[in-house]
Amino acid sequence: MLQLVEQGGPFVWVLGVLAFVSMLLIVERIFFFQKVRVNVGDLLLGLANHVRKGAYAEAMHEAARAPGPAARVAHAVLMRKSLPRRDLRDVAQEAGQLEVPRMERNLRALYGIALIAPLVGMLGTVNGLVGTFMTMNQDKAFSSPAAMSGGVYESLVTTGLGLAVAIPVYLFYLFFYGRVTRMVHRIERCGIEMVNIVCDARDQGEIVSFREEADEIADQKKAKVKK
Repeated sequence: MLQLVEQGGPFVWVLGVLAFVSMLLIVERIFFFQKVRVNVGDLLLGLANHVRKGAYAEAMHEAARAPGPAARVAHAVLMRKSLPRRDLRDVAQEAGQLEVPRMERNLRALYGIALIAPLVGMLGTVNGLVGTFMTMNQDKAFSSPAAMSGGVYESLVTTGLGLAVAIPVYLFYLFFYGRVTRMVHRIERCGIEMVNIVCDARDQGEIVSFREEADEIADQKKAKVKK
């Protein structure tokens, strides 16, 4: 490895810096996605049980305690539970949009490194080839096939290292992008179902209260008839 660094020249150090930065970004994203893992189905089931019982405080506490963007979207809907259905949908959509930048953090940097690393390698190769042919023009003894192949080999080292950095970084970018896409779908599902849960529980409560009032009126009429 040290031999490759010596043969590649200064551009190898640039690729080393890019590889180190990409490693830090990858580790940060792995910890982030591991931290926000939550089963959305179980979360919605628990919140629905609290909402149907009218225990909104317990539901908000459970949503605030759960990790991940889906739980924060559910908490935003619960905090504004008295709004109409259309406004609640807007609240869920806006809360989900606020979570997207957190999930996409550092992904563009990884994508940029995956694009820049091969270019840096090619730049190092071009620089090495230029130096090789300049030496050939100045030193006729250097124009032998063996010496020329050695110079070309040294110049191609940076291209190989650039691809070695870019390929895994781009694969990690695709992996994290897929995770973000799946999380966005879960957020949308959580927001829609949470709005339905709150509105259905609220409508059911209104129906129950209307029945109770109707029963009271009927009881009063029966009491008057008996008198």
